[in-house]
Amino acid sequence: MESKLVFGRISEHIHVQLFLSFLKVGFFMFGGGYAMIPLLERELIEKKKWIDKGELLEIISFSQMTPGTIAINAATHIGNTKGKALGGVVASLGIIVPSLLIITILYYVAGNHFESDIVQKAFTGIRACLVVMICRSVYTLFRSGMRGSISYVFFLLALLALFCGAHPILVIVTGGISGFVIWKWFGHRTKKASI
Repeated sequence: MESKLVFGRISEHIHVQLFLSFLKVGFFMFGGGYAMIPLLERELIEKKKWIDKGELLEIISFSQMTPGTIAINAATHIGNTKGKALGGVVASLGIIVPSLLIITILYYVAGNHFESDIVQKAFTGIRACLVVMICRSVYTLFRSGMRGSISYVFFLLALLALFCGAHPILVIVTGGISGFVIWKWFGHRTKKASI
């Protein structure tokens, strides 16, 4: 009885929750990047309610401009927000530990068998599922990220720039600067009109 009470108190501690939540995401985030956005949505938005879709989109946007994966950046950001610096560390460890364990075990057990037909066919199925997860993430991000007609203009220009061979970092930086300039310009016009 007493051990259940102690365990209950420990599991309610924010640092333990952060570690366990990101550990869970880490064990199932095959494909990384955009493929794991549905996992982050389910765990962080729907279950824990630590962030909303807009905040996830901001974390993903910020992750494109900083080193590291979306998962680690999300873990660090949410960990810092909910549990200060220690929260950022334990959340980041939670997301990293499963990958280290799984990769180590896979290479130890099946390192010589990656070229076999069975493993390659399994990877074919996994890749197909990852494409579906990425498409779902794109759809979700598109719906939550498009605010007003100016967003559609930026979207089309960025798409055109990427198809013409522009570097993704240049597209992101240009989008950020353009968005800021337009926001400042429209902000001033709105203030003048209201005076």
